[in-house]
Amino acid sequence: MGWNFSPQGLNYLYIMRLIVLCLLVFVSGGMWSQGSMQCEFSAKGCCPMCADRIVEALDVPGVRAVEWDQFKEKATVVYKPKKISEERIQQLVADSGHDTEMFTASDEVYNGLAACCLYRSGCQGCSDREKHEHPEEDDDRY
Repeated sequence: MGWNFSPQGLNYLYIMRLIVLCLLVFVSGGMWSQGSMQCEFSAKGCCPMCADRIVEALDVPGVRAVEWDQFKEKATVVYKPKKISEERIQQLVADSGHDTEMFTASDEVYNGLAACCLYRSGCQGCSDREKHEHPEEDDDRY
């Protein structure tokens, strides 16, 4: 039996409902991204621990998504410009110890990073657990 696309056919109603559902999904998806922008900028770092720190620094209102590419040293951020500016985003990353295109991390914060995260002196790599442990933290993530 073939498809019956006549207005009287059951398949016609199924197809129309499917079209309406697709339109609703499309419109609601557009509403989620409405008003959001994406920026990409250099954010210096060396390892997964740096990635965690950068992502955590941007866990603030107005930031929807953060991704940091360790090998390209690039951050990609989806944000709501009515709530936070790209300048503020980069300042938060620098405040966490990572230089960006607009801001340089303070020496005090930078020098407090784990040895493997000291990108200014060349990344030493993260070969073992001890390089990620801080005496002031009891963190079993690494």
